Amino acid sequence: MSTPNEPARHGSHEDVFALVMGTLFVAFGMLICAKAELLTGGLAGVALLLQYVTGTGFWIFFALVNLPFFVFAPKVLGWPFTLRSLLAVAMVSLLARAISSWIVISDIHPLFAAIMGGGLTGTGLLMLFRHGTALGGFNILVLYLQNRFGLRAGYVQMALDLSVLLASAFVLTPANLAWSVLTGVLVNLVLAFNHRPGRYQATTGAGVRRST
Repeated sequence: MSTPNEPARHGSHEDVFALVMGTLFVAFGMLICAKAELLTGGLAGVALLLQYVTGTGFWIFFALVNLPFFVFAPKVLGWPFTLRSLLAVAMVSLLARAISSWIVISDIHPLFAAIMGGGLTGTGLLMLFRHGTALGGFNILVLYLQNRFGLRAGYVQMALDLSVLLASAFVLTPANLAWSVLTGVLVNLVLAFNHRPGRYQATTGAGVRRST
C-alpha cells in the first residue's frame, strides 16, 4: 500500500491487462493503416514502409527494426522496463500477424483509416506508457527524455514521427502521405493530451517511475 507521499502501484493483474489490451489496440491500428497504405511515425511507420516496398508482412519488420534499441535500453531505463517493452514488441508482432487472419477488411476510406488507426494506436501506447512499458525504438527514447528532462512524450514523439513521414515521400502517393500525417498527429495528440508530467503518478513494479 502506498503512503501519502508515495505514488500508488499498479497491481500485477492491471499490468497484464494493460499489456494485452495495449498491444491489441496497436496491432489492430497497424492493420487498419496497412489496409489503406498509410504510415504512422516511429519504427512502426518504418516497418509499414518496408512492408509496402517489399511485400513482406509488417509483423516481421516491426520485430527486427526494434531489436537494436534494446541494446542500450537496460542501461538507461532498467531491466524491468526493458523486459516489459521487449514482451510488448513481441506481442504486437504476433498479434498483427494473427489479426490479419482473424479479420478481413475489403475496403476502407483513408480518412476513417487515419482517424481509427491513429486513435487506436495512440490509445494502446497510452495504456502501455502508464504501465511502464513501451514499444521499443522511439518509445524508449521519448520516455527516457520525459523521465530525465520532463519533456512531454507526445510532443517529442510527434517530431520524430513527422520526420519518418517526410522521409517516406518517395514511396507514398501525395494523398496517402497527407493522410499519414493526420494519422501520426492523432497518435501523438492522444499522448500529449493524456500523458502529461504530474497528472498521473501510479507506478508499476520496480520499473521506471513515470510522471504523466
